[in-house]
Amino acid sequence: MKAIGKAGLLGLGLGLAFGIGMTSVAKDAVAWEPKKPVEFIIMAGKGGGADKAVRFLQSIIAKNKLSSKPFTPVNKPGGSGAEALVHVKNAADPDHTLMFTLNSFYTTPLRQPKLGIDISTFTPVGRMAEDTFLLWVHKDSGITNVDQFVAAAKKAGNKWIMAGTGKNSEDNILTDFLNKAYGLDMKYVPYKGGGRVAKELAGKNANSTVNNPSEQLGFYQAGKTVPIGAFTPTRLPLFKDAPTFRELGKDFVYFMQRTVVGAPGMSKDATAYYQGLFQKIFNSKGWQGYMKKKSLQGGFLTGDALMKYWLEQKEVQRGILRKMGAIK
Repeated sequence: MKAIGKAGLLGLGLGLAFGIGMTSVAKDAVAWEPKKPVEFIIMAGKGGGADKAVRFLQSIIAKNKLSSKPFTPVNKPGGSGAEALVHVKNAADPDHTLMFTLNSFYTTPLRQPKLGIDISTFTPVGRMAEDTFLLWVHKDSGITNVDQFVAAAKKAGNKWIMAGTGKNSEDNILTDFLNKAYGLDMKYVPYKGGGRVAKELAGKNANSTVNNPSEQLGFYQAGKTVPIGAFTPTRLPLFKDAPTFRELGKDFVYFMQRTVVGAPGMSKDATAYYQGLFQKIFNSKGWQGYMKKKSLQGGFLTGDALMKYWLEQKEVQRGILRKMGAIK
């Protein structure tokens, strides 16, 4: 066996140390990624705008192989999203738990303080859009504008049914606005999920709804429902014949967030991974096309900017709920 000199031993020692060091550095350099399926909680029922968005996001992730582990949608609409909020708050594995939110992210904790939900403890991943609202009626009603709607609803009184999702939810807020702005007495009937609400109008079991475009789009394209007013600053390109309520003399604009939220206690590495992932998805042709098709608006927000947005919107919603008499 050939002897190894001091220089050889030193070189061998350095080589081993360097190799071990490189292995350690290489391991550290590998970015965090999911180790198991990611639970993607939806604060609403199946078929609604949130549900459709999450399943589209899931398809982008799967189609483009953006994650080695699947993202699994789970609907938890109970208690106007209270079920979802409590579930995510108490997540056993924060690094593998996400939630897709509506404005009930703000309103439900405000209405139900006993839940012990503090939205500032959740992890800001990414605001993917702000959804829009329209006032819808069935085409067979013969109503083509808001004046006709008001006349018909006044005549019907509390027999006029406005279907919506959840009590004191976004739809309830818009119904309350319409009742007060036009001196109406419509009866608000809540259902679990915007998809169900859209079907109620299409089936003539309700007289009107304030669905998001994505929820009524199929029935609209089939010629069953008609949008007669938009709760947006300007008319929506897909529904150019529907004037805004601002145009009609009622300065009321209302949007709903479509945001990916991480569980409280999510690690920094996991947070960075999800923030980067959903920024990439937001910038994709697929998501941008989806936003255009579904009349979604707004830019991407994450991190501190998203947290600031949450806290500001929480106060806006608090003011609305107080005016409704839903909270003190």
